[in-house]
Amino acid sequence: MSPNRIALAVAAAVALGIGAWFFLRGEPAPPLAPPPVPVARVEAPPPAPPAAPAHFPEPAVAEDPAPPKPPPALDESDGPLLAALAGLLGRDAVGRFFVPERLVRNIVVTVDNLPRKSFAMRLSPLKPVGGLLATTGKEASLAIAAENAARYAPWVALLGKVDAKKLVALYARHYALFQQAYVELGYPDGHFNTRLVQVIDHLLAAPVPEEPIRLVVPHVLAEYADPKLEAESAGRKVLFRMGRANAEKVKSKLAELRAALVKPR
Repeated sequence: MSPNRIALAVAAAVALGIGAWFFLRGEPAPPLAPPPVPVARVEAPPPAPPAAPAHFPEPAVAEDPAPPKPPPALDESDGPLLAALAGLLGRDAVGRFFVPERLVRNIVVTVDNLPRKSFAMRLSPLKPVGGLLATTGKEASLAIAAENAARYAPWVALLGKVDAKKLVALYARHYALFQQAYVELGYPDGHFNTRLVQVIDHLLAAPVPEEPIRLVVPHVLAEYADPKLEAESAGRKVLFRMGRANAEKVKSKLAELRAALVKPR
């Protein structure tokens, strides 16, 4: 199996998990805890998509005139995968963005946790966004500042480089590693590809809050002032925090990836 194929397969899974996945971390709170503030208005979410099937089979593998070599064993896949990613994205990019241990397993657990309420940063396949949460105003006017979106720009740019059709095709060729990690996670009868599509749908259906998004600091960490936003999943909160423009780019790429995942190629 060529290094580029391994790299693209892993990059596909990372992208499909959304970038997200990139950004799950607690944000340090601003120093002053403001009093309760009016709830921010949230735009109505887009219409719900048609009911999806309960199971999305393993994606089909396109015919290849040169049969690929078998993938490495899951426990031995980090080195080859990181080396291949360095050849694709550059050594500096891999060092900047990727955590070099348990790559496939951490991709799988990150995808699985995006629709949940919390996420363990130690299980992310990628390093956290740098810097502190940028805010504007104080007390009743405390909100996420527009410039906070710049913290996420490198991650969104990396996601933007993904060629959805090519990456999903290569992900399909190396699906066994991700399925094995998903079974090990505690789903002996589960299908990782089904979970992947479900998570993408969950993120695509995220509401679009009115900006600036108001905050409160009831304890140590900042929270969304709107209780509906605060009750959302960890993955959707990432989309809120990165800013509307970035979130639209991420959703657009997720829609491309979903189409490539569920339609015959």
